[in-house]
Amino acid sequence: MTGYFSLILHAHLPFVRHPEHPEFLEEDWLYEAITEVYLPLIFAFSNLYESGARPRLAMNVSPPLCEMLSDSLLQERYTRHLENLLALAQKEVERSSREAPQFQAVARMYNETLSAALSLWNDRYNRNLVRAFRELQDEGVIEIITCGATHGFLPLISTPEAKRAQVSVAVANYRKHFGRSPRGIWLPECAYEPGIEYLLADAGIEYFISDAHAILYGDPRPRYGVHSPVRCPNGVAVFARDLETSQQVWSSVIGYPGHSAYREFYRDLGWDAPIDYLLPHLHSNGERRHLGLKYHRISGKDVAQDMKLPYDPTAARERAAQDAGHFVWERIKQARHLRKQFNGRPPLVVSPYDAELFGHWWYEGPQFIDFVFRKLHWDQNDVEAIAPGDFLDSGIPIQTQQPSQSSWGEDGYFKVWLNELNSWMYPHQQAAEERMTALANHFAETDEPTRRALNQAARELLLAESSDWAFQIYQGTTVEYATRRFRSHIRRFNALADGIEQGHIDGERLEEIESRDNIFAELDYRTYRSV
Repeated sequence: MTGYFSLILHAHLPFVRHPEHPEFLEEDWLYEAITEVYLPLIFAFSNLYESGARPRLAMNVSPPLCEMLSDSLLQERYTRHLENLLALAQKEVERSSREAPQFQAVARMYNETLSAALSLWNDRYNRNLVRAFRELQDEGVIEIITCGATHGFLPLISTPEAKRAQVSVAVANYRKHFGRSPRGIWLPECAYEPGIEYLLADAGIEYFISDAHAILYGDPRPRYGVHSPVRCPNGVAVFARDLETSQQVWSSVIGYPGHSAYREFYRDLGWDAPIDYLLPHLHSNGERRHLGLKYHRISGKDVAQDMKLPYDPTAARERAAQDAGHFVWERIKQARHLRKQFNGRPPLVVSPYDAELFGHWWYEGPQFIDFVFRKLHWDQNDVEAIAPGDFLDSGIPIQTQQPSQSSWGEDGYFKVWLNELNSWMYPHQQAAEERMTALANHFAETDEPTRRALNQAARELLLAESSDWAFQIYQGTTVEYATRRFRSHIRRFNALADGIEQGHIDGERLEEIESRDNIFAELDYRTYRSV
């Protein structure tokens, strides 16, 4: 091979589960991702494997996502969500043929894809997508890596015990779901600071994913830029993001998803159709919301929303095939050029993306990935698709380097997660982190109610540490919800800690919190003890 290509997908959502409400808007984040991202990707990978196309990539399925995908309440609610959406799609086939023939093709497409999704969900995968991911790993299609336990931003966690817990709880949860230990980790937000590699090594993790400047600004200078991993002085490997492939897929200016033939994300039937017609398919409050049935294409960069043209599924699929062909040809040219520059050493191009880009934001993304792997397998012999672990197993020598502090957030450092909008969170979080270690040190052995309370306190701390809350506050999206979630977890943590310290556990209140925030049933609070 002239060179290697490693696609790495980061599948993560914050833990959103509200049994106290029969419907909850933020739970739709999960349902939309299952329909538009996870089911299509699983289906594409399975079809590639069964057709002999030999796809190979890495994918982080984060611990909160694993827990939600395995939760019977959320599985039941998603089933109702999908059945409701399919019922609307079936109505739309009839309505479009009668009132809007220009949308007939896309209405039929939704009816077909949602019918297939329901069949896959209920019959093939028995409502268990974690099992589907596990089977793909066992078949050698994907190398599943882990993440922080709740996507906690490690450099902004204040105590070594709390940082260690984010890693060790994630590894234990991975073993529960996938029956083996993870080789790699997607550091939450790709946020690295020197010293994190020792936590990873202690947990048995061999490599992590970083942004480009972690290696480019490391010491000494990297001999091969970002086109080879490096090893930290303790032996943990670092795989950094390639900037060229990032631009081709992420860029809002030159990236593939902005082509006029692709589906327009922001125009949705939930806002376009008459409210009386939609009412049976909305939440009980009757408020409009995005439903996922989008009938228009991007049409052009400066085209107003009310001037968008009808979406053509066939043209969009053809465009995805063209873009995949261009992407693969660019990887061939890149590999040939870099191999010459490296005096015959095969380069590695690492392309990490949020999985939710493929299918949710870029509806044709799963088709694009399918075409990429087919073209890599059948149309060329220069570039081989591999997972990071495969490169480590190849025996190719790897330079030792001390990486630089970095993240993949705006401007490459930590300002997205620590700024004037969200800085108020960290004194509360850090006080809870110190208090949790003090509790774990004091209660080495205890009675059953206290043990349960300590375990739940640890869960509340982990949930409060989720980087998603600070991100949403900074971005100005769902600020009220993110603020409420952080405050509620800190409040529950402190209430539990007070009861533990005072020797009075409110059993009824504890049971209610356990049933609400039921993440990580396997958790042991003693992971917070000082070493």
